[in-house]
Amino acid sequence: METRKTAAKAHRPLEHPAPNRAVVVGGGISGLLAARDLQAAGFHVDIYEASGMWGGCVGSHEVAGTVLDSGAESFATRNTAVADLAEELGLAERIVQPNPAGAWVWLPDGPVPLPRTGILGIPSDLNAPEVRAALGASGVLRASVDARLPATVGTTEKVSSVAELVRLRMGKRVLERLVAPVVAGVHSADPEKLDVDAVAPGLRAGIREHGSLAAAVAALRATGQPGSAVAGLSGGMHTLVTALVDALARAGVGMHLGHRVRAVYRDDTDPEQVPEDKKYDGGAPAPWIVDWEHGTDRGFAAAQLLVLATDGPTAVGLLAPELPELEPFMPAPGPDIRLVTLVVDVPELDSAPRGTGILVAPGVPGIKAKALTHATAKWEWLADDTGPGTHVLRLSYGRAGVKPADAVRLTPATPREDDLVATALADASALLGIAVTEADLLGSDIVRWRGSLPFAAVGHQAKMAQLQAVAATVPGLVLAGGWMSGNGLAAVVSGTRRAVRAAVDSARRV
Repeated sequence: METRKTAAKAHRPLEHPAPNRAVVVGGGISGLLAARDLQAAGFHVDIYEASGMWGGCVGSHEVAGTVLDSGAESFATRNTAVADLAEELGLAERIVQPNPAGAWVWLPDGPVPLPRTGILGIPSDLNAPEVRAALGASGVLRASVDARLPATVGTTEKVSSVAELVRLRMGKRVLERLVAPVVAGVHSADPEKLDVDAVAPGLRAGIREHGSLAAAVAALRATGQPGSAVAGLSGGMHTLVTALVDALARAGVGMHLGHRVRAVYRDDTDPEQVPEDKKYDGGAPAPWIVDWEHGTDRGFAAAQLLVLATDGPTAVGLLAPELPELEPFMPAPGPDIRLVTLVVDVPELDSAPRGTGILVAPGVPGIKAKALTHATAKWEWLADDTGPGTHVLRLSYGRAGVKPADAVRLTPATPREDDLVATALADASALLGIAVTEADLLGSDIVRWRGSLPFAAVGHQAKMAQLQAVAATVPGLVLAGGWMSGNGLAAVVSGTRRAVRAAVDSARRV
């Protein structure tokens, strides 16, 4: 890598930037937000995105003439971060609530309504009819032991998986029939490996305070904590990206779409070689150099502040040649996920037979999808747009712990897109209890997220805290994105803004 760095230096202009220049690498929601906040803080900002589309996992696609979300379609309301951003962008009036009917869960012995008073599928009310339907008498009896256990059970370990905590306090049946489907559907993760403190902060502390896991879940829901509620935007979550991009362009931020960053490194040019009118302010750290390419064009950008708002493997891969101490923090890629969107003409679905969608318990025979979202049943604005009889179904495939090569092997042969659409139609028919055939199909699309979801494994938070401590010693470096902040827009927005504020404060002290 030293050879590449030396070669890059030979081609770039011998020029240092003004001290208020920043470069953001990555044009997902985190990168766009970082660029906005840096520009508002007085920085001249350029943002580079390798793909041909802004927004990352908050994207859009057109299916059967309707523009739909291709990724995230809602946000958790555990804090006001996303709502505050929407208000800043003039979208506050677009915030909408989903259909309160809620989702269902498909168990090995059939579908039942998913309890609505839980977090991660963990119930707060064991007497609720849907909880009894899902667990049966024996399952409820075992789960009720939670109330009699000492508050120290499951709460004294330094870290704990979701599965470990639930199994200790409520038993295997709650884990397998309620928690596993929710965790797989929402986080594409195995509850055995998912850090409970990462996805439900405050839950274990709530057990110590309130005496049981059920009581802790109830208390967290009462305060609007993780998993208690979601909201969306009329028109789709992708309208947030559109508004962000428009605001950045109006503010004069340099927008570089389709620009792949080849390398980043600190400029170690001998100050004696820099002309006086190009020298950087005395005493300030050497600037960051960003080596980019766009088609056959290649260029360089220099900045006082570098924000890497990419996925974890990309960020560490770019920094490791310059900062080898970061190599141990290279995260494993997330699961290979494919989202199949079907727009169908099936008037029988107007009755929303399975509420807003279905989560599928692992191991259910005959169904390959891990979740189905009945988007037109979930969002009134979308049903109004498409009209009666037309329905939007989103089916997701791929779970954590499955090899990428196996995650997409949904038919005996290597699947083509037609195979996956056929699989999705069959799964939708089984899950909804109403035939959905190729003749009903108005349009379809498949979006593949390769390792894009951060995996909040046990110990991940501690590892990221160590990484942040190392990065904090490097002047002008900011790491942002889901792999640092956690899953979901609420975590990414709040985490990115905290990181940018800290970097701006640090830069102003130089």
